[in-house]
Amino acid sequence: MSTSPATTAASGRRAAARRGRDRRAVVLPARPGAPRVDGPPPAVAVIGGGIAGLAAATALAERKVAVTVYEKRPYLGGRAGGWPTELSDGTPVTMSRGFHAFFRQYYNLRGLLRRTDPGLERLTGLPDYPLLHAGGLRDSFRHVPRTPPLSALGFVALSPSFRLRDLRAMNPAAALPLLDVRVPEVYERLDATSAQDFLDAVRFPESARHLAFEVFSRSFFADPRELSAAEMALMFHIYFLGSSEGLLFDVPRAPYPAALWHPLADYLTGHGAELHTDTAVEHVAPTADGGHTVATDHDERRYDAVVLALDTAGLRSLAESCGQLGDRSWRERITRLRTAPPFLVSRLWLDEPVAAERPGFLGTSGFGGLDNISVLERWEDEAARWSARTGGSVVELHAYAVPPDASREVEQKRLLDQLHRVYPETRTAGVVDARHVWHDDCPLFPVGGYADRPTVRTPHPGLVVAGDLVRTDLPVALMERAATSGFLAANALLERWGVRGQTLWTVPDRARGALLRALVWGARRPDGTRPADRRRQP
Repeated sequence: MSTSPATTAASGRRAAARRGRDRRAVVLPARPGAPRVDGPPPAVAVIGGGIAGLAAATALAERKVAVTVYEKRPYLGGRAGGWPTELSDGTPVTMSRGFHAFFRQYYNLRGLLRRTDPGLERLTGLPDYPLLHAGGLRDSFRHVPRTPPLSALGFVALSPSFRLRDLRAMNPAAALPLLDVRVPEVYERLDATSAQDFLDAVRFPESARHLAFEVFSRSFFADPRELSAAEMALMFHIYFLGSSEGLLFDVPRAPYPAALWHPLADYLTGHGAELHTDTAVEHVAPTADGGHTVATDHDERRYDAVVLALDTAGLRSLAESCGQLGDRSWRERITRLRTAPPFLVSRLWLDEPVAAERPGFLGTSGFGGLDNISVLERWEDEAARWSARTGGSVVELHAYAVPPDASREVEQKRLLDQLHRVYPETRTAGVVDARHVWHDDCPLFPVGGYADRPTVRTPHPGLVVAGDLVRTDLPVALMERAATSGFLAANALLERWGVRGQTLWTVPDRARGALLRALVWGARRPDGTRPADRRRQP
């Protein structure tokens, strides 16, 4: 049967809608197989109900696998989840662990959300991604071109943090790896170097470093001195030279549970999945017939396979207490994983409004520990209703990589003081209520730590791992790494049962343009060698 031009065009539009505007986005087809399980369904336990676990559960349940999700918290969504609370004025509200940017190159995360929101109508785009340094410098990504390499060139040309004398002082040879990011080779080249040492070698301008790169590195909840330069270079690739999606992003129109996770929970139960929140898994052990037993505080069940979609501390704890998981080498690598320093989210309900010209989101640098400010009523319906009723504002403050020994009370007050400094009109506002969230469960991607990070597959074919800590060898990060690894974990299990898995999308896995790559591989290093020379060495 022939396909009409109209059908072909419609199919092309659907594909473009799924991947975004970048025509060079890479498709990763799933292995061939049956569309779904035929016969008695295998049983899979998904331990962890964050983005990674929900992605794995979705791909499996859609293919008629019997899925049970265990989540120790009373809510789904993991670090992007939320829970109910009540303000002192009696208003019921939703609290969360803070602002998340849903970038347009998060193809697989957005594909997960499309299960219940095909047009992504529950997301809304913010008009800009502004940055402010305490020294007075301001930056913006609103007018930066989105197509590489014009994106990077446009950012440099439009940014006041790049001055001509600074550009002349830079070391182009040291900066060349940013122009030729290849995954996973970037880890071989840069994982042994810190982000700060790399920028020092490049002689990257201090003003631009604080205003741009430090904002990005701290989004990994890490000090640039501890963060692997490979992760920083990967970010540069994902947002600048590897993708045409740009640095503008979307946010949910409602709190995370209502906008994202409650609809997905209904979708999963509609596909036969069991969801057990407020249920911690205490032990996992392999069985003689190739499956695993999963024990909680109230029962024990056998499963044909298990997805470990845990945070760093949870995975490490399970590996330490379950002596038969994987093998000894795998468990030892897991126990060496580290978590990033603590972070603080302060949400304030103020009795006076923030000035109307303030952006919905502002990245900051040089203001003590303050990393960004969100004015939630600019996009979130719950906050907008409270603001309209009271005349006040709902403001959220973030501090990443807080020193572990810092006083919580002091840091919370410091954030409020910095808010007054950045938005002076808030000095006269009273705080109707406040919620402060402290956590230290984000993965750290330290210098030289790539080899210890788990892959999706483990020594046991019925045990797979998912999460933003997982090594995928794909150009993904943060929430997109979580979603992608969840789908990859499901695909690894579906392959065992002869079932076709989830097709994935990523930004290109290498720099765009032969000219940039030729510059990199033809340039001499300060020691006289070329990158290509070292690559040929045994």
